[in-house]
Formats: sequence, C-alpha cells, structure tokens
Amino acid sequence: MDSVNFQLGGGDWFSTIIFMLFWVVFLFFYPRLMVSQIMWKLERTARELEDMSEKSKKFIIREITKKQKPTKELKESINRFYEFFVIGPVSLDPYGVVPKFDHVIRAEKDRFTYFVRQIAPHLDSEEKANIEMGLAGGITVHEISKIVRHYVELVRKTKNIQIAMLLQMQLPMIERIAKAMFKGTESLSKGEPIGDGLGPLVVADMAGKATWKEIGEEEIIVTDTKANGRNLILVKAKGPGGRIGFPGKVVAKLVREKKIARIITIDAAAKLEGEKTGSLAEGVGVAMGGPGTERFFIEEIIVKKNIPVDSIVVKMSQEEAITPMRKVIKDSMPEVRKSINRSLEMTKSGDTVIIVGVGNTSGVGNSSKDAESVKAWIEKYERDLKAKRKDRKKKNKNHEDFEME
Repeated sequence: MDSVNFQLGGGDWFSTIIFMLFWVVFLFFYPRLMVSQIMWKLERTARELEDMSEKSKKFIIREITKKQKPTKELKESINRFYEFFVIGPVSLDPYGVVPKFDHVIRAEKDRFTYFVRQIAPHLDSEEKANIEMGLAGGITVHEISKIVRHYVELVRKTKNIQIAMLLQMQLPMIERIAKAMFKGTESLSKGEPIGDGLGPLVVADMAGKATWKEIGEEEIIVTDTKANGRNLILVKAKGPGGRIGFPGKVVAKLVREKKIARIITIDAAAKLEGEKTGSLAEGVGVAMGGPGTERFFIEEIIVKKNIPVDSIVVKMSQEEAITPMRKVIKDSMPEVRKSINRSLEMTKSGDTVIIVGVGNTSGVGNSSKDAESVKAWIEKYERDLKAKRKDRKKKNKNHEDFEME
C-alpha cells in the first residue's frame, strides 16, 4: 500500500491530486504538443522544397538568358509551365493501351519542344534539348514541393496526428529524392553528363569516327561498325543535348529490315542499398526504363522473330543516375565492353547484332572523341568534388578547434 501511495504522489492527498491533474493535462495536451513539434519540422521541410523549386527556375532562366537580364514575360512563362501536367490514358480495357500511352508521351515531348522553342529561340538545338530536360527535372521538384505543402496544410487544418506522423516518416525519402532532382535540374540545364548517360557513353566510345544517321523525329541516331568479326548496329539518342529519344520503333524497324542475330541493351539500373556503385550485372530482356512503351515495341517484334536479347546494367542509386556522372560509374566502361564481348561470343562470325545505349545523352556526344572529352570532364569533376569536401572538412575542424579554445 505504501508503494502505491508513493507512486501516486508520495502519500498525501494534495500530492495525489496534483499528480492526477498532471496526467489529465498531459494526456489532453500531449497529442497537440506532438502535432506542434511535427508541424515545425514539416513546415521547415515544405519551405526548403519550395525554395528548391524557385531556385530550379532560376537555373533554367540563367541558362536561357546567359548574361542578359531575364524579362518579366520569361519568368511568367516558366512559372506557368511549371504547372504542366499529363493525363494518362484510360486502361480499364488494357487492349491497345500501349499506343495510347505512346501518343500521350509524344504529345508531352512535343509540348516541351514547342515551349522551349518559344522562350529560347536564340539557343541552338542541343542547348534547347538541355533546357527541356532541365524543365522536366524542375517540374518534378515543384510537384514534390506542392504535395508536401498540401499535406502540411491538411495537418494544420485537421490537427490529424496520424497524417502528420505518416508524412514525417516519409520525409527523409522525400527530401532525398527532391534534393537529387534539384541537383539534376541544374546539371541537365547545363548539359553536364549524368549517371544515366552511361549507356550512350559506351556506345559513343565504340563508334569511333563512324557517321551517324538520324532516324526521323525519334531523336535516335544509328551507325554501323564491326567488332570481333560481327557486324554491329549501334543505336543511341542524339547527343550532346539532353535527350532520351524513342528507340523502340527504331529497333523494331531495324529488326524488320535486316537479319538480326542478337540485341544487346546497355543501361543504368537502380542499385539496392549496400550494393556497390558501378558494379555490373548481366541478364536477359530489354533493359529500358520509363513507362514501358519503347520496350513494348521491341519485345513485340523480337518474339515474332525469335531474337535473343541480352541486358548489361551498371548499378547506381537514383540520385547518382540524375546527377553528374561519378568516376566510379565511368570506370565501369571496360567491364561493360567485356560483357558485350561475352554476348557477341554467343553469335556467329558475320552475324549482325544491335547494341542499344539506353539513357540520357546530356553532355554525351556521338563519337569516341566526344566520349574521351566526357571522361576528362568526369575526372576533373571528381577532383573538384574531392577538393570541396576537403576544404569543408578543414573548415569544420577549424571551427571545432576554435570552439574548444
């Protein structure tokens, strides 16, 4: 009994009443205190994301205007285009949905091209392609900031602690994606090589001084070369502007026109946490991201022709795929070439093989000379990055030493 009295406040009735009042107040106000604490964190993150969205607009405007002062009309146009959206087709009846998706995706691409042509008529075709990619990244950052702001305001109005806690638990991942897209927006606007450009970089390196042929409005270029006694048809998006292109119908057309023994696709792949960046994996099937329309066109024809497809992927995180290419990714190129040779060994001498470099050609040209320039740029970027980290570490150490003194 004494122990119970002790737990309830020490034995006297006054202490017990104070103790009970404390618990009543605590139980009543604790959820509100939790919401307030979480709201502070959510509000801060929402503002950071909105700041990223505004800064991404500045990146794009800076690349369009260069050293000129941006006009009010240009700022208003980009603000308006940041609200651009795409409505996917109805898929209740899945039959025939792929052509619908293809139509919508191409309409989206045409809209981006038309908009950039209007706001930046003075830029060349490669610079315009970079601005298109930058806009796509910036719009993604803007969408993330709007969604987070929506839930912050919803929690503020409803005081719903469950929604607040769910959003708080997702914040680290949301911030990680947003920061990567933010950095990617700047890189794409400038036309810097990004991790996702490894596939086109490998193919450009294999091309030597070959002459490329551009295929219609697909933004895809094709050339012929030879290796290991095989006839190779190299396929990639046109560079060095930021493009992904539409390789599906191009590859399907090549398969219909020529006798193809094998198809090899090279792409970046999202690694699992704990896997090493730049590590390789070999498999079968069409290694190609996106909504799947381009894969569909290839898979449809290879099934009819019974053509095997090999995939070579270089692993990297989602952040590394859309930010400047790291040296460890570039250094995987020799291993990719070895993987290609292993695939070629499964064909006969004189066979024709299609090699597709899948990915974004931002900063990646179309020849081996261009590929060497990209490699040199990556080496310099890596050195500069290490120097910045070293300076930051030194400043932090000096700051700590100063505080200790």
